[in-house]
Amino acid sequence: MENQSIGKLILGKWSTMTLVSVAVGAALFGVLMVYGSIPVFTNTMLTTAMIIPVVVGGLFGPLPAFATMLIGNVIADLIGGWGFWFDWSIGNGVLGLFIGALPLYGAKIDEGIFGVKHAIIYAVLVIIGNALAFGIVTPILTSWFYSSDLEITFLQAFASGISNTAVLVIVGIPLLFLLANRYKKRSNLKEED
Repeated sequence: MENQSIGKLILGKWSTMTLVSVAVGAALFGVLMVYGSIPVFTNTMLTTAMIIPVVVGGLFGPLPAFATMLIGNVIADLIGGWGFWFDWSIGNGVLGLFIGALPLYGAKIDEGIFGVKHAIIYAVLVIIGNALAFGIVTPILTSWFYSSDLEITFLQAFASGISNTAVLVIVGIPLLFLLANRYKKRSNLKEED
């Protein structure tokens, strides 16, 4: 367990396993966005896809979670036939940075470290991340890229932020506890004589 700079923590752990996880995670994210969702508002859904960046971010860090969500949203746009909405793809990527920020405040899922303090910080960051990603970044990019009316974008962003937060907190926190517990048990294996 070595101390790393904030820059390295943000970049995350990159290896072949990370690349494969991001690729598989992005594909799953895209499929679940289209087929594993319940509509809650115009082009906005309560989606099981949000569990994917929790796993990728928990195990590999912020930038891998960012890539998973950004690429996954592009895949969802392709599969769903909705056209390219890069404003939402980038917004999802920004949210991924907040989801994967776990190592920045001491949570190390792959070392079995995730406690109540980490869960509370994670929940707060997910709320802030949703507000920033869909309350600021996505509407600004919608205005720049598509020059469209922001009223509907803000309503979609609000619905999306609430549904994302619900999945990320209600399902994400227990999932992070389970993952950390799994890795903790794995690291406590002892060789018998």
